[in-house]
Amino acid sequence: MPDISAFKAYDIRGRVGTTLDEAFAYALGSAVCEVLDADHVVIGRDVRPSSLALSQALAQGLASSGADVSDLGLCGTEEVYFGTDHLEARGGVMVTASHNPISDNGFKIVGPGARPLTPEEFAKIREATEGSAILVASRQGKNRTPPIRDAFVARVMQVVGALPDRPVRMVLNAGHGVAGPMADAILKAGAGRGCEIERIGFQPDPSFPLGIPNPLIPANRTATSDAVRSTGADFGAAWDGDADRCFFFDETGAFVDGEHVVALLARAMLEAEPGATVVHDPRVVWNTIETIKAAGGKPSAAPTGHAFLKAAMRETSAVYGGEMSAHHYFREFMYCDSGMIPWLLIWSLVAASDAPLSAILSDMRAAFPSSGEINFCVPDPKASIAAIEERFAAEAVSVDHIDGLSMAFETWRCNLRASNTEPLLRLNVESRGDAGLVAEKVALLSEAIGGEPA
Repeated sequence: MPDISAFKAYDIRGRVGTTLDEAFAYALGSAVCEVLDADHVVIGRDVRPSSLALSQALAQGLASSGADVSDLGLCGTEEVYFGTDHLEARGGVMVTASHNPISDNGFKIVGPGARPLTPEEFAKIREATEGSAILVASRQGKNRTPPIRDAFVARVMQVVGALPDRPVRMVLNAGHGVAGPMADAILKAGAGRGCEIERIGFQPDPSFPLGIPNPLIPANRTATSDAVRSTGADFGAAWDGDADRCFFFDETGAFVDGEHVVALLARAMLEAEPGATVVHDPRVVWNTIETIKAAGGKPSAAPTGHAFLKAAMRETSAVYGGEMSAHHYFREFMYCDSGMIPWLLIWSLVAASDAPLSAILSDMRAAFPSSGEINFCVPDPKASIAAIEERFAAEAVSVDHIDGLSMAFETWRCNLRASNTEPLLRLNVESRGDAGLVAEKVALLSEAIGGEPA
């Protein structure tokens, strides 16, 4: 019987050989086929050493249960989302652990049209995987490898629209994940004529010679930041391992905080559709809300996590949804997250502006300084959150539990939540124009939380 501890809040991640193996992948394929009543499923994989064997076992489980399998091979997570919609499949499964350690792997699952699974569907897939009641179909599914990358590039460019003619200089760091071939396909399709591009880690490599691609870790930003400065680039972009997250650097090499990217992308999307709704996560919000309102949009908060953001966007027909962790969702891209679309939108913003990116960001950085996400290892995250609420909530102007605990005071705000994918408690603090106050409140809350910094 498979170990189902790898099932998390909305996706699957675990240690290969411990909680994930080929038998698990085979059982998962059969479960997906059964629960989604699937006669056709799109699959893909990242470059991790274990991903090929897991995807092959997944395909076997799907085919043995009667589903045709469209295998995209090495690709980005967003290409599986696109392929599921484009090929009119009943579901899609990406084999990836994103930014987790190299010993981990996992699966991201979507339904028809690349919609997120409902909690009930995900629970049924977990139960069916654990039960290992493998379907024996009268018809064996067929495997195929449809070439869809050109169609994917066309959809991305349709969402973004025409890029400005002005050439820019950029640094692109794919981290030896799957982003390199995707970005090159976009560039070869006509984008970027005249631009000067410094490529880093564009060749997928399962050994990850530059380390696991995760630019949220400060140590992993150095290669991009240094290259921006040494080449005199207008901006830099770096992707994570499965390329569904894109991170940015201004022309000075400084990292652009996630909430500021959300604000810039919200503004860009609202220029095309004034009055539309923009969904955002509740971790750091003051700058985002002000930017959305100033652009004529309607801000709406949703719990952190792709399944929750996508569901909220579909409910409100939001034009865009953004998380400070660098997941960015677009209505015209099946309400799914993309790492390529944000790159092109920021590129377009820089090319169209007479001011450097740092100048565009300076007012935001000064008006609403924030702490960045601070992680803690605590024995009981729920108990820690309850203790902080009991101690501080009486002084707050507002308290909400959209995702964990958010408390707003007159001049500062915090969010404290348990991670959906890792055993961590995450803290974010922001203020109105007072970086010193942010540091003061981080110290206060860190002492109250206790535990070990992660």
